[in-house]
This record gives sequence, structure tokens and C-alpha cells, in this order.
Amino acid sequence: MTEELGLGFEEAARVEMREARARLPSRSKACLAFLCCLLSFPILVGLGTFLMAGQLRAVGKDCKLPLPGIKERTSEPSPQPVYTSSRAKPRAHLTILKQTPGPHEQNQFPALHWEHELGLAFTKNRMNYTNKFLVIPESGDYFIYSQITFRGITSRCADISQGRQPSKPDSIIVVITKVTDNYPEPAYLLTGTKSVCEISSNWFQPLYLGAMFSLEEGDRLMVNVSDISLVDYTKEDKTFFGAFLL
Repeated sequence: MTEELGLGFEEAARVEMREARARLPSRSKACLAFLCCLLSFPILVGLGTFLMAGQLRAVGKDCKLPLPGIKERTSEPSPQPVYTSSRAKPRAHLTILKQTPGPHEQNQFPALHWEHELGLAFTKNRMNYTNKFLVIPESGDYFIYSQITFRGITSRCADISQGRQPSKPDSIIVVITKVTDNYPEPAYLLTGTKSVCEISSNWFQPLYLGAMFSLEEGDRLMVNVSDISLVDYTKEDKTFFGAFLL
């Protein structure tokens, strides 16, 4: 009886071992399949991301394509002249000096002479001042300006009211003149006239002129006045003359 029980247990153990050996390959295959899934998942994700990025780039290129029959316009800055420190635009600002009446051309008002270095006065970038003339160094469009302030003690109206002959003219005149070698006679660029009829014993009158002109290299500019003795030279911000290349 005991031997039969022992044989039964041995037989049952052998059967259990055979079943365990049969189950082992199926578990190994399941584990292997699971590991393969885990390893292939990042690859699939990376491949999907790469394909999606490629599609987005293709769509972006398609969006930038011009429509048929329509030319693509590109905005380009218009060329502008570049002035470096050595090629800066010519300019000058002159201030009045005390005038000494002297000889002048017949049928022409006397010309004023100017300060070109001290105080507010300057000449820059090849602009030159010489012998009452502002000399243009470069052809182009220039803005020319001048303000002349006149002052007097008595006027024509005061003389007339007192029954005397007028001691001064009844008007003041300012002319900006251009002199060029290509033309024998001076050319008037700007002219200003103002009536003077003040009853008071002291009077003053500023006259401003300014405009743009096309000038050639070597042109010379000067300011002429009808009465040089009436020009106010006491302050440099009252009477001045200048020009600059636009």
C-alpha cells in the first residue's frame, strides 16, 4: 500500500513538471512580445514625429508660393546718398560784423561782410567764405537764408511831420545775389523790401529771406542792402546769413 502511494506521488510530480515545462515557452514568448512592443513604441513615435514635421514644412512652402499670374513684390529700400564724416553736406552760418562803408559797383547795393569762425558762425565741409562771398563747393539744391535787422534814430515820416527834408529813405531793401563765371551780370535770387515810416525816435525792422535754389560748384553768394549804415550789428542773432546742401 505504501509503495503504491509513493508511486502515485512520483507520477503526479512528473505530470506537474511536464505541464510546467509546457507552460514555460508560452510565457517566454509573451514576455518577448511585450519587450518588443516596449522597444518599438519610441521608434514609432519618432517616425511619426518626423513625418509630421515634413508635412508641416511642405504645407509652409505651399503657403508661400505666389498665386498664378501675380508677381511677388519685395520691398527694397530706395537708394539714398551716404555722407560719411569726410563727405558730409556743405553748410555755413555767418553772423554780422561792424560795417565800414566802402566803394561798391555802380547800380548795385553795397555788400555786407560777415564773421565766419567765431561765436555762432561756422563754415563746414568745404563751404568757404572769402571777400564777402559764400562760395559753393558742390553742385546741388541748397537752402539759402538771411535775416537783416535795420534800426534808425529818426525816420522819413518823423521828418515830414516836422516839416524837414527826409534824412533817411522811406524803405529798406535786402537782396541775396548770386555771382557766377558763366554769366557776366550778378543774378538776384531773393529780394525783400519794407517800408519805414515810424514816428518814434528809435525804430528797428528785421527782414527775413529764405528759399531753395539749384546751384553749381563755384557759384558765389552775397547779401546786398540799400543802406549799410542802418544794419544792426550789435548781436549775432539779429543779422545773419547762411546756406546748406539739401
